[in-house]
Amino acid sequence: MVTGSYSILATKRSHFSQLLNVHGVNDVRQTEIHTTEVVIEKLERHKAPGTDKIPAELIKNSGQDNSL
Repeated sequence: MVTGSYSILATKRSHFSQLLNVHGVNDVRQTEIHTTEVVIEKLERHKAPGTDKIPAELIKNSGQDNSL
């Protein structure tokens, strides 16, 4: 058990420092982006849209310049 105000503050400071100072966030984000790209590549065209009513063609073509 923690006793004394200094010990309590030190314990809280350590806890929140570990909680809020997240390391490796960029790595997680890069993995998330790569996973999303793979899932989009695997979408099949000319299929009925899901519950979101967004056709695969729209998702696969988003962000691409198809005017060329």
